[in-house]
Amino acid sequence: MRVLLTGGRGMVGRAIQDHPGAAAHRIVAPTSTELDLTDRTAVMEFVAETAPDILIHAAGRVGGIQANMANPAAFLTENMDMGFNIVMAARDAGVPVLLNLGSSCMYPHDALNPLHEDSLGKGELEPTNEGYGLAKVAVARLCAFVSREREDLAYKTLIPCNLYGLHDKFDPKVSHLVPAIIRKVHEAKENDAETVEIWGDGTARREFMFSGDLADGVWAAAERFDALPARMNIGLGYDYSINEYYAEAARVIGWEGEFVHDLSRPTGMKQKLLDVSAQKNFGWEARTSLAEGIAQTYAHFQDLLERGAA
Repeated sequence: MRVLLTGGRGMVGRAIQDHPGAAAHRIVAPTSTELDLTDRTAVMEFVAETAPDILIHAAGRVGGIQANMANPAAFLTENMDMGFNIVMAARDAGVPVLLNLGSSCMYPHDALNPLHEDSLGKGELEPTNEGYGLAKVAVARLCAFVSREREDLAYKTLIPCNLYGLHDKFDPKVSHLVPAIIRKVHEAKENDAETVEIWGDGTARREFMFSGDLADGVWAAAERFDALPARMNIGLGYDYSINEYYAEAARVIGWEGEFVHDLSRPTGMKQKLLDVSAQKNFGWEARTSLAEGIAQTYAHFQDLLERGAA
């Protein structure tokens, strides 16, 4: 297949291209300098000229809680503009298949865990990443609308759980939980620190999947698209506490200090776990253990440090 991939330089985009399944396809993955996804005219022209068999939309402005809280308008408008432009360009060019990557941030903050696809759009989003979540909800709905209006087009959405992995962002200002933990524990080891601080009591539970597993799921979805539901969660189906992520990172990195909890900081949502029953029916599951995923991610982080790129 001729595949047009957005976000090819990001963590997910690189994982998709590095996956063995990519070798069977011709992938066009423009960089942000080659194609500004917020430019509707440019996107329309590029998609029409490329004429892909499938479009995988993995691009987006992403970041951790601090980044989302500091720039909610940008997270809303940029992600919505990119998604709307891509979906409408694909529709107008007659691209038959589009796989849109959503986010677990799309779910209402008070939805029952595990989070089932049926609860989408039925409550207020988590305030700390509301802008990002709203954009993801809107783009997913647009995909559904286009598919409803055009019988010759099938535009579907995968909803991944939280992710980490190679090519993740390790800058504390924008990083998500796992890369932030890896950096904190690594620096504690390098500085012979006796303690590492954890925000809140560390009991909140989160589901983080290795990016290479998501890439595997994306290619499975692309190759068996007809069997894919219109919207489907993709994740582990189990979770770990924040304390357990810290403990596993310390074990992998080899730091033997103690963790202290700053109880003046928010603990966050108690749980955020996806219901993966539809994924199981589809016939796919993640394979990378937490220890293996952290080890691969830490090795990548060390390589970045050696090159002065972290």
